[in-house]
Amino acid sequence: MAILWLLMALLMLSFVLLSVVRRRRGVIQQVPPGHPDAADPAAYGFVRQEELDVRVPGPDQDLLDVLELVQRTQDYRAASQLLAGTETAGELRWQRVQAFAGAAALELQQRPGGVHETPGGQWLRVWRAEQPKDAGCAAVYAEFLVQQAWRTSTPGTDEFRIIMEEARDVSAQAALLAPGDPVPYIVELSIARGLAYSQAEFDQLWLKILDRAPQHMGAHLAALHYCCEKWHGSREQAYAFAEAAAARAPEGSLLAALPLFAVFEHLPEVNLVASFYQSEVVTKAMHGALHAVHAARADDPMLAHVRHLLIFFLVRAERWHEAMYQLIHVDGHVGALPWALSADPAAEFALYRALAVAGYEAGGGSPATLPG
Repeated sequence: MAILWLLMALLMLSFVLLSVVRRRRGVIQQVPPGHPDAADPAAYGFVRQEELDVRVPGPDQDLLDVLELVQRTQDYRAASQLLAGTETAGELRWQRVQAFAGAAALELQQRPGGVHETPGGQWLRVWRAEQPKDAGCAAVYAEFLVQQAWRTSTPGTDEFRIIMEEARDVSAQAALLAPGDPVPYIVELSIARGLAYSQAEFDQLWLKILDRAPQHMGAHLAALHYCCEKWHGSREQAYAFAEAAAARAPEGSLLAALPLFAVFEHLPEVNLVASFYQSEVVTKAMHGALHAVHAARADDPMLAHVRHLLIFFLVRAERWHEAMYQLIHVDGHVGALPWALSADPAAEFALYRALAVAGYEAGGGSPATLPG
């Protein structure tokens, strides 16, 4: 996958690195910076690259306000209150658990601590020490350990295994503290991938999640990783899992978009031509995701995740108008696949956004013609 991202970056930088783009006979062409025909994402009201928020996939102002308060004061109580008031079985709780864990992990990475310095993310350790029976804290701490294992160690090493086993213990505690909450088991799906659970162990874990939240999109995405060829399944198994979930999804469920995520997880290493992204398999998955987006509730917390992945595929397929329509709904937040896999998610997103604007204008589009 690393090779894929490198090649894609090189390919697209050839379009936009030293120049912007303009309209001419319906084709995207390079022009010098400042050229009067240059496409300008700012003309569409898009957020400047340096202001893109890499923490979350879409707006969650309550979460962002609490994160700012907790990180500024190092007082965990606002985080505890927010999670306590968040619906147990919903997608939003899982996203907030991930966000709090990720914030603590990033703080620790930036300030690992030393003789005269307190390590970053201390508020989470204090929360865990002072509130050992807080189910929300236990879930956040388990997810924090999972993220630490993936960030700081290599799968298969003793260090990785030790951190993951601790995460498994904490997620089990979280599950005991909140028996109806699917989040501790969703955390364990990443542990299952890291510790190479057997298929029987995975199936048993998956049934616990289905008992609590059978339509949970975040859970299905985490399970899909386990089923993928690069982990413990195969392309066929991952596609079958995604297509079965999409087939049984009720109207309005974003599970209909799951096959597109399966396609993304199995992209060929070197095929970067547009024709691949216009193939039957990819087109069918894109259409399923587009239908899911159209039918979903506007406030579905997972909607932004699907829109972000659609932008990636629509740009690669040169479906500029549709890509622009997705962009106007998610611009400003980039904490989602595929950008999150990049060393610089904001730059990766901005690159695709520039290509979408260029292609849109090459087809005669303008800010005035873009639907709201």
